[in-house]
Amino acid sequence: MKQYGFALHTTTPELGLAISNFADDSRSNVWKLDRNISNLMHQYLMEFIKPQTWADIAFVSVAKGPGGFTGTRIGLVAARTLGQQLNIPVFAISTLAAFAWENRSNDDTFIAVQMPAQRGMIFAAIYQITPDGNGLTAVMPDMIITPEAWREKLADWNENYQLVEANSGLAATVTSMLQLAYLDWQQGKRPDWTQALPFYGQHPVDG
Repeated sequence: MKQYGFALHTTTPELGLAISNFADDSRSNVWKLDRNISNLMHQYLMEFIKPQTWADIAFVSVAKGPGGFTGTRIGLVAARTLGQQLNIPVFAISTLAAFAWENRSNDDTFIAVQMPAQRGMIFAAIYQITPDGNGLTAVMPDMIITPEAWREKLADWNENYQLVEANSGLAATVTSMLQLAYLDWQQGKRPDWTQALPFYGQHPVDG
């Protein structure tokens, strides 16, 4: 019986993994692997999944970026491979969406999230918590933008919003990523692994 969701977050020098049956069994962990992530990730996956096996996994969730080019690609390749081999859905979740969900408050419907990018730019998005509280809607999807243009967008925003800055602890949001995927799963969404595509936001300069 496939009853577990599995999530991996590789867009930073840290590897975040999470698994849950969304009832009474959940665990997650973060490891700082830096540039060893491509060499060590497979080993960590095999150890982390125990005592479950891949046959227990109903869906996979993966951070699609924005983030480091190399790490993002490694995570997506792994998730797509799992999806293809196990014939299960793959939910590609925005790094910014997972951070917004992790840092949501009960007071604000809208969450503006920003993250440093290269060359003085920032990644930014605005998410709305759904009326039932069971997910996020991107009202301004992830984009790369100048700090000045972002400030103007926020100044023009007519609703109350909470501003959060995603500059550390991103891999720890792997549990929020898994929750967001599970909320979509409960709504009957079953994205094919071929739909799991990265969001880089800009041409890669380095990983």
